[in-house]
Amino acid sequence: MTVLVKGQKVDLTKTNPSLTKVKIGLGWDVAGSKESHDLDAVALLLDATGHLVNTQNIVFYNQLSSSQSAVQLTQDNRTGAGAGDDEQLLIDLKSIPSQISKIVIAINIYEGTAKNQSFSQVVNAYARIDNEQTGQQIYRYDLGKDFSNETTVIVGEVYLHNGNWKFSAIGQGITGGLSDLCTRYNLQTTPSLFVKAPATKPLDFKKPSDATPASNSSINLSKIELKKTGDKINLNKTSSPLGEILVNLNWNQQKEKVQETKKGFLSSMFSSATTTTTGSNRTVDLDLGCLFELEDGYKGVVQALGKGFGSLKGEPYIALDHDDRTGSSVGGENLRINGNQLVKFKRILVFAFIYEGAANWSQVDGVVTLKQQSGPDIEVRLDEHRQGKRMCAIALLENENNQTLSVKKTVEYFNGHRDMDQAFNWGMNWQAGSK
Repeated sequence: MTVLVKGQKVDLTKTNPSLTKVKIGLGWDVAGSKESHDLDAVALLLDATGHLVNTQNIVFYNQLSSSQSAVQLTQDNRTGAGAGDDEQLLIDLKSIPSQISKIVIAINIYEGTAKNQSFSQVVNAYARIDNEQTGQQIYRYDLGKDFSNETTVIVGEVYLHNGNWKFSAIGQGITGGLSDLCTRYNLQTTPSLFVKAPATKPLDFKKPSDATPASNSSINLSKIELKKTGDKINLNKTSSPLGEILVNLNWNQQKEKVQETKKGFLSSMFSSATTTTTGSNRTVDLDLGCLFELEDGYKGVVQALGKGFGSLKGEPYIALDHDDRTGSSVGGENLRINGNQLVKFKRILVFAFIYEGAANWSQVDGVVTLKQQSGPDIEVRLDEHRQGKRMCAIALLENENNQTLSVKKTVEYFNGHRDMDQAFNWGMNWQAGSK
């Protein structure tokens, strides 16, 4: 994954001709305001002259797909609540009409001018570009804080150059709404086109009924929080394969005073000797990982420790995208599970452990969000703290008759991998290691 800077232009298909489907994930947070901010992802499909020809070439909350479904918006997130991407745009490069040579990607604050809201209040805004077919993150672009009274930001452009698709990181803020954005590309629109219909379901994602779904049946809300240990729900059953399942770990980073030298977590757990220093500031390094067991009996672990990042295409069909050692990554750490290989899985235990820093879970404030393609996000908070224990088993995923996966909140704390393994009867051998 390459981190982009403003003005940078990068290749998409020239060096990767097999890339045909791109996912652009957009995320943001709002700081310093108690008012609700509704930010929206927008895509404008332009012709060779750089013009927006008609309203059918606008993909936004009132029109989720362009012609031939070349560009699709997955949802309209009206609150921005939760970790990970707030909205996503899916681009099928092979289905883009021949007359289209550029796709402008933007984020707009709905009724920003009327509500006196602007991007000066928006933080941690980013765009990430994934190969949708493999789940691999290719590029990431953090928009930064160089905005004041702008209500729309042009994030970047996916454009055709000499027969190949490229991406340009723009990060340009403008004032006005979506009508003004369209005018910029030579299309006059009426403001009524961009008026949102009232929400058809409540926007409070943490209703009591969300916490304990009846009889583990599949339900379809925007987000479900499993609040109590033992709460369990199935991923949505569909006639098509499950597709990619993303497990995201995010946490609030804090610095702490510690009294021990930096050393590998497993090395310290299996050694009785300790060496101390004083007065050093150290940041918490919280890592995401999982134990897996496949139907053929193959067992293992996916984690940054020992560089066991896994594989999405081959066994174990689970991959960790990167190791966020500081908590500064807006997208956190992500486990990607190839749901199309459902029949290969028996069970998966998602865990997090504090590799470095004091084992103080209340200071970490971690949250894990499981995102599925055809159902609601499932959220598990690391809220039942057990200080002094570095390992937390967060959620257990199990194969349900080769039809779907169930998700059960565990949130149980252990001294390390070996203790957690024994508690869940995994039966693996462990040895000391470090990053």
